[in-house]
Amino acid sequence: MSETPLLLIRHAESSWNAAGRWQGHGDPPLSDCGVAQANALVRELAPEKIDVIISSDLRRAAETAVILAQARGLRPLLNPRLRELDLGDWEGLTRDQIERADGAALQRFDAGDLDVRPGGGENLREIAQRARSVVSELIGAHPGRRLAVVTHLGVIRALSSGVGVGNACWRRFASAEMVDSARREDTESRRSLG
Repeated sequence: MSETPLLLIRHAESSWNAAGRWQGHGDPPLSDCGVAQANALVRELAPEKIDVIISSDLRRAAETAVILAQARGLRPLLNPRLRELDLGDWEGLTRDQIERADGAALQRFDAGDLDVRPGGGENLREIAQRARSVVSELIGAHPGRRLAVVTHLGVIRALSSGVGVGNACWRRFASAEMVDSARREDTESRRSLG
């Protein structure tokens, strides 16, 4: 199987990012700043060869992907499995509001508890499994083609622990790195269960 280069791109700033609201599956649009960030990203990524752009179907990611794709004469493929961590009842709330309503769960979430369900939503194990599965399928479906995946911070962290990226920032990976990283994290996760 030939190597599939992969760019993981975090969506540009949304109106909820600007307001300090937690998003999850919430669906706010890009802010004016986010549109400017996406256009700057077009210029930054100009030297990069991109064959396929795939995006979360949430507006903040899809709008970022459309801006990137239009500059290259491409159409982004939308995939709901690239969505952010489902934050349930926490979606749309600020950190202070979450702390007042559900402080113990927030503390566990901040500590990296893999089993806590923020706002009754998805836990970190579930997003990791979802993210690894979809990226593995995308790599298999596009062998040897350079993929740009526009997604969310939670998905990026689930795919490559320790990687943090700001809005409209990106990281380059080789598909082998993603597969090896997923295998290592699965092994470590199994060890922590035993």
